Amino acid sequence: MTQLPASTDRQLGLVIDLDTCVGCHACVTSCKGWNTENYGAPLSDQEPYGGDPSGTFLNRIHSYEVQPETGPAQLIHFPKSCLHCEDAPCVPVCPTGASYKRSEDGIVLVNESDCIGCGLCAWACPYGARELDQAEGVMKKCTLCVDRIYNENLPEEDRVPACVRTCPAGARHFGDLSDPESAVSQLVAERGGMDLMPEQGARPANKYLPPRPKDSWEGETDVLAPFLTPVAEEPKGFLGWLDRALEKI
Repeated sequence: MTQLPASTDRQLGLVIDLDTCVGCHACVTSCKGWNTENYGAPLSDQEPYGGDPSGTFLNRIHSYEVQPETGPAQLIHFPKSCLHCEDAPCVPVCPTGASYKRSEDGIVLVNESDCIGCGLCAWACPYGARELDQAEGVMKKCTLCVDRIYNENLPEEDRVPACVRTCPAGARHFGDLSDPESAVSQLVAERGGMDLMPEQGARPANKYLPPRPKDSWEGETDVLAPFLTPVAEEPKGFLGWLDRALEKI
């Protein structure tokens, strides 16, 4: 079995803005594409065009309708992947040592050549972030695109996880969460970033920024109303003549 490192030099992770995510699944698509084409064994699909399709995804989006105390219901999109926990419960339960946490950057990975697909790590993970690839017979999970973020052959702007690079709404942020001066740490401090299910004691690295409170809709005017009102009550000049002529037709 693998022991967790006593400490890590850095703790890389994601900060996800639930107020900005629009649930477009661009992050899901880019994650599936990058990790199928560029890292380890492909993420397999079973009957993708059949009546009961299934497959392996490292990132998924769940959508929930939330009814606040006042105002209309809100649709919240909740992206979820491995949270690269500081006290990752999936690591010490692995009987072969295939699951491990890196001391240099805090990323939790799976050595697929040592994985026997027993599923103990999936049972231990409180977030359901691990998936058994049925074709390969091994457990797979988000790697924070470790093959991208250190790849000096890529332009600097591309050295981030595929999901971050692809997000059209800018809802996903990547950086060192152990550095209080980093952009992601400051974002967490400013917006009150939260842990997912902190009662589990896993201390996830990834943080979620809560949705901002919406103003009450009571008495609110439609934002399009100013653009729908007539420019003039009585058209004048050529437009006035044309309006009167059309009325006679």
